[in-house]
Amino acid sequence: MLTRGIPLEQIIILIPVLLFSLCFHEFSHAYAAYRLGDNTSKRLGRLNLSPLSHLDPWGTLMLLFVGFGWAKPVPVNPFNLKNPKKDLMIIAAAGPLSNLFLAFIASMILRFINHSFIKSNNEVFFIFIFINITLAIFNLIPIRPLDGSQILSGFLPQNNNIVKIIEQYGPNILIGLIIFGIITNIPIIFTIMSPFINFFIYLFLGINV
Repeated sequence: MLTRGIPLEQIIILIPVLLFSLCFHEFSHAYAAYRLGDNTSKRLGRLNLSPLSHLDPWGTLMLLFVGFGWAKPVPVNPFNLKNPKKDLMIIAAAGPLSNLFLAFIASMILRFINHSFIKSNNEVFFIFIFINITLAIFNLIPIRPLDGSQILSGFLPQNNNIVKIIEQYGPNILIGLIIFGIITNIPIIFTIMSPFINFFIYLFLGINV
């Protein structure tokens, strides 16, 4: 996930929001896999919201200091699934959709609940919404190892050249784009994501950013 552009003074709010959002994202992968017949995640203790279960130490440090990081991927055994190709797509989509769900719920609270606590913490709610939408959009990018690559692969034949390119070169392309953005201060990935992020913020909150 990319966090560039978030003011430094908001870091106290940002850290718990990121930790919860990442854990909920991974839990959703695990829950979807469990409901589709694969109990691997439950057996390995991933069917919960505990940061100890989901956070990768290096990924968390990278997230805080570089602006890009990751959680531990949820293990899935496709042999336990009735329809592996379709079910793997559903499992992959569960993570980004869960973050959009969190953003939607927070948006409805912010827009329609007239309470002093909500009004006094509207910045917290906005950061929560922004982070979850950004996390969802980022993970929908069809580059391995992001969720979007698994979703795209589900629509294409297994031996399709696009699938092969995604699997072989995806991680290098992703890392290259991130490093390029850090070195040049030209955030290519975030620039691509911005219209989609702005669309969902407008859809949920009715405001332009």
